[in-house]
Amino acid sequence: MKNKFIYIFLIVLFVIPIVRMSYLMFYKKDYYNKLLEEKNNKIIYGSTAPRGRILDRNGNIIVDNKGVKTIIFNKLSGISTEEEIEIASSLANVIEIDIGTKDEQKYFYYLKNKEKIDGLVGKDILKKYEERKITSKDLLNYRLSLITDDMLNELSNIDLKASNIFNIMNNGYDYQDKIIKKNCTDEEYSTILEMKLSGVRVEMTFERINNYEGLLSNTIGEVGLIPSEEVDDYLSLGYSLDDTVGISYLEKYYEAYLKGDKAQYKVNNDNTLTLIKEASIGNDLILNIDIELQKSIEGILEQEILNAKKYPSAKYYNGSYIIVSDPSTGSILAFVGKSFNNDIFYDNEIGNINKSYTVGSAVKAATISVGYKYNIIDIGTQVTDSCVKLKNKTEKCSWRRLGNINDIQALAYSSNYYQFLIAVGLTGEKYRYNMALNNLDYAFNAYREMLKSYGLGAITGIDLENETTGIIGTTKSDDLLLNLSIGQYDTYTPVELAQYINTVANGGNRNKLSLMKEIVSSNGKVLLDNTNSFLNKVDLEEKYLNRIKEGLKSVASFGTGAYYIDQKYNASSKTGTSESIMDSNKDGIADTFTTTKTFISYMPSDEPKYSLVIISPNIDYENASSGEYPINTYLARNISNILFN
Repeated sequence: MKNKFIYIFLIVLFVIPIVRMSYLMFYKKDYYNKLLEEKNNKIIYGSTAPRGRILDRNGNIIVDNKGVKTIIFNKLSGISTEEEIEIASSLANVIEIDIGTKDEQKYFYYLKNKEKIDGLVGKDILKKYEERKITSKDLLNYRLSLITDDMLNELSNIDLKASNIFNIMNNGYDYQDKIIKKNCTDEEYSTILEMKLSGVRVEMTFERINNYEGLLSNTIGEVGLIPSEEVDDYLSLGYSLDDTVGISYLEKYYEAYLKGDKAQYKVNNDNTLTLIKEASIGNDLILNIDIELQKSIEGILEQEILNAKKYPSAKYYNGSYIIVSDPSTGSILAFVGKSFNNDIFYDNEIGNINKSYTVGSAVKAATISVGYKYNIIDIGTQVTDSCVKLKNKTEKCSWRRLGNINDIQALAYSSNYYQFLIAVGLTGEKYRYNMALNNLDYAFNAYREMLKSYGLGAITGIDLENETTGIIGTTKSDDLLLNLSIGQYDTYTPVELAQYINTVANGGNRNKLSLMKEIVSSNGKVLLDNTNSFLNKVDLEEKYLNRIKEGLKSVASFGTGAYYIDQKYNASSKTGTSESIMDSNKDGIADTFTTTKTFISYMPSDEPKYSLVIISPNIDYENASSGEYPINTYLARNISNILFN
């Protein structure tokens, strides 16, 4: 047994280096080939490259590059410490820069006066060092402690600035570019260019700027150094460790297209640099977003949030989400999310992909589909609206008694009872007072399969990282099945609702959502475009899909959504109200029942041009001292007016 263990250990010991070597050879081949080329040909690369711009659908430049005149030092092989001191002093004589800290001044003084300071070190200290009782770092610190303020007064102002520059030159890894100064003056720039100092170059480095005061800043994302957990992936693609890359959202999603090519310099024998290739800009990312529409909707939302907060009922409300898209292509025209805390507005549009809510009756276009598909109802099926009472459960009803209704009216007036009967029928039985339900697994799966085919409970495919699908409840019971049928159980994100209403508008064709319209090279060539990306077709006969569309049109013309959008725009809509419970005092205990309002729509009904999703969480709460502020009504009406005017 012992020999077997030793045998296995030796195999592992032998295999690990081989696997590691194979990894380095194959997955980091480009990176090491690049390093080898640089070493053999004495090539170094510029600090940054201009990334591709980000524009809206109308050509407005949202994100651009700002060129910054920058002085950079690279610790090339063969440059001695003495030469570095001379370089730092030469730079200090030309540029305006802060003086070094006291510690930096002491180290710089020591390097210039080593013999003098070393002569002050006692033999006992040197003996401790020789006997390894103190480290080289301890010895250096002791030497620096011997430097007095009077000694430092010997340093000129040039020396004081040079001490700071020298510290920058030697901070971090040797191979890295060291930024001596950004935003240098034209005179500094041209003077240093002419000086041809070893390892020093002046170049334009590039920083990202948003031309629209932070609009969509969260969605656009950030650039920065490669995250440590992704270093291996980037190195295998030929990146360098000090490269600037997109680290979140659109900047990261389209990194391969947006990144530019850095300038190249040849290292001369005297360690001066000659530019051999200028930096080139990356490809432009054209968004489907209409930035002026985005700006207008954000302004409308901020005003309505302020209006809502005047109502005591909005005590726990702190913002809404809004998405406008083109139903036929999934193109997102406006992507809005705002939160309001301590009298300050915050951009929160990423909540459209990672915040989820129960959305109430907004799901009923999908859940009524279950009734059609499984022959529980048909076109024109009528019932008298009432309540459902299951065994050991409280009675469940519509928001009011709706009388005799058919399938169109059930959608128009948002009948819960109509949906409850479908849920009961799906279990294989007809409703009886105080009954218990069977076949719950089958019924839950049937609902979720249908909901997912519309985009509810599914990844939409939007071109942003970290999209979530909401929460799919794991508990199954009679009561929860009824809740699922009216949107009071599983949670969905705003983007899922956008895809869902688009699918209805498209007659059951589900397409990806996209912020990107196209990617264009610097010479105008389209490299990638947002072709209609079909995902699936809802498994339902066309006559029923048309019937659902007729029902949503009725919602907007005479039903619960009749006052949201001007009738002249011929909208189709669905409203939703859901209840949730929150921890109002942050003590870890959910204690307050709140209401979330949802509105979805597409318009015009016959040839849909726009879809609209609005979610306003916690707009009301139980036992509030005032009525609910109808924020979604005002938002929908104002936004639709903008869309058509």
